[in-house]
Amino acid sequence: MATCEGSEARAALRRSVLNRVPPLLTDLYQFTMAYAYWRAGRHNEPAVFELFFRDNPFGGGFSLIAGLSDCLLFLQNFAFSDDGERVCTALHTCEITLVRISNPSMLLSPLSLVCSNAARFRLAAGPRRRLMEMGLRRAQGPDGGLTASRYTYIGGFDLTSNALAGRLFGIPVAGTMAHSYVTSFSSLEEVWPQTLVPCGGGGPIDVICLVKGWLGRVCQLLGSKTSLVREGELAAFLSYAIAYPQNFLPVIDSYSVSCSGLLCFCAVALALYELQYRPLGVRLDSGDLSRQSLEVRRVFKECSQHFSVPQFESLIIVGTNSISEQSLAELNKKDNEIDVVGVGTHLVTCTRQPSLGCVYKLIEVRGRPRMKMSEDPEKSTLPGRKSVYRLLDADGHPQMDLICLSEEPAPKAAVSLNCFPLGLNTTLQTVTPAQVTSLRLDVFTCGQITFPLNSASESRERAQMSLQTLHPHHKRLQEPHDYTVALSERLHSLVSDITKGNSKGSNFLLSN
Repeated sequence: MATCEGSEARAALRRSVLNRVPPLLTDLYQFTMAYAYWRAGRHNEPAVFELFFRDNPFGGGFSLIAGLSDCLLFLQNFAFSDDGERVCTALHTCEITLVRISNPSMLLSPLSLVCSNAARFRLAAGPRRRLMEMGLRRAQGPDGGLTASRYTYIGGFDLTSNALAGRLFGIPVAGTMAHSYVTSFSSLEEVWPQTLVPCGGGGPIDVICLVKGWLGRVCQLLGSKTSLVREGELAAFLSYAIAYPQNFLPVIDSYSVSCSGLLCFCAVALALYELQYRPLGVRLDSGDLSRQSLEVRRVFKECSQHFSVPQFESLIIVGTNSISEQSLAELNKKDNEIDVVGVGTHLVTCTRQPSLGCVYKLIEVRGRPRMKMSEDPEKSTLPGRKSVYRLLDADGHPQMDLICLSEEPAPKAAVSLNCFPLGLNTTLQTVTPAQVTSLRLDVFTCGQITFPLNSASESRERAQMSLQTLHPHHKRLQEPHDYTVALSERLHSLVSDITKGNSKGSNFLLSN
C-alpha cells in the first residue's frame, strides 16, 4: 500500500485536523465569555493558559503526551467560515470578530490517553512480541478510529488494521480474515478458480486435488479423522489462499481448532509450499490462547519435520480474543507461542480509564499571576508563567520535574537546589541533579509553527526512546513508584502568598 510522505503526509494530517475540529467544535461558554470580554473592552489583553492533568492514567507511573501536531495545525488554520460566523451571530445576537483560541484539551487529552494506554500494552507484551491495533470497528466513531490508529502506533504498537491510517500516516497495515468469510462457504464446489500457477512458473495446478491429498496426509500424521473436518472451512481457506498465496493467514477457530481449522490450514499451507509460495500463519480468536498456541506450534513443528518443510515450524501465530492489559500480562506469565497480539476494544476505548482529566486554566493576565483556589486542594492551580526542567540522576533516569517561574534562572547540573515536591505537605527537599533538561519549547510564534511536525514513525521513535530513559520502578504496571513533580522555592513562596492573601501584585480567582 502506498503511503503519504513529506509534504503530502503533512497536508493529509492538516485536512484530517480541519475536518474533525472546526472552530465551532467547542463549548458554548467559550463564545459567551469571548463576547463578554469584548463588551468589557478586555479582548486584546494578553493572557496565558496552561494545560495539565493531575494524575497519571491507569494508576501508572508515567504518561505519554501526544497530539502536539494536531494542536499546532488547528491553531495555524483557526478561522471561521461564513457559516460559522452566522451561527455565532444567531447564538449571541452580535457580530463576533475577535475570539479567544478555544480549549486544546479536546485534542491533547484523548490522544495522550490512548498513546499512554498503548505504551502500557507495549510494556505488558514485552519487546519480542509484535502488537497490532485492530480497534477501528470498536472506536468511538470514524475519527476516534483514525486517531487511535495513529497514536497507538506512536505509543508502541507495530501494525494497524486501519487501511486509511496506513495510507495517511505510513503505519504498516496488516489483517487476516473475518469468521464471516469462513462460514460463508459450505463445500469445495464453491471454490473458484480451482487452479493456481506455481510461484516459479509453469502451468496451472488443480489445487483442490492437491489440498485433498495434503489433508489426508496431515490427518494420518496427527491421527485425526478427516470426517470431522469442515469442508466449508477447507473451501474458505483454499479460496483465500488462491487470492493471497503469499499472504495466507486465516482465522482457524470458526468451528473447532483441533478437529478442523488447524488441519485445514496445514493442508492448504503445505500445498502452497509445494507450489513455492510462503504462507504466513494463523489467527486464534477464542478460548485459551496460551494452550492453543502451544498445540498449534507443536503441530507446525511435527509437520515441518515429517514433510521436510523447515519454514513450517516458524509460521506466525496471531492471538486476538478481546485482549486487555491484564490478560496480556497474564499471557506473558504462561508458556505460549503467540507471535503477534491483536488488540481492539480495550486499547482504543481505554476501558480502564476513559478520560485523562486534562484541565485548561488561566495562570496570567497582563503579566500578573492568576490562581484558582478550591476547597479541594488538588484542584487549585499554580500561578504565573512557568518553565519546567527535568532533573536526571547519574544513570540518566529522570529523577523529578521541577516547575519554576519563567524569570528564574535554570537549575544547573551538579549544583544542589531546594524544592517542594507536590503532595508532600510542603516538605522542603534538597536535590543535586546530574543532568538538567529544559522541557519547554517554543513551537508556535506569530501565527506560524516553529517546530518541525514529526511523522508518525518519527514520533513513535521519540516516544519509545523517552520511555527507555524511565527507571523501571516508574514503568511497572502494578504499584509503580510515583514520579516526583516539585515547585521551586520562589514558586512555592508565590503560591503561599496568594493563598494567604499577602501578594499585592497578584490576584486570585476563588472557586468552590
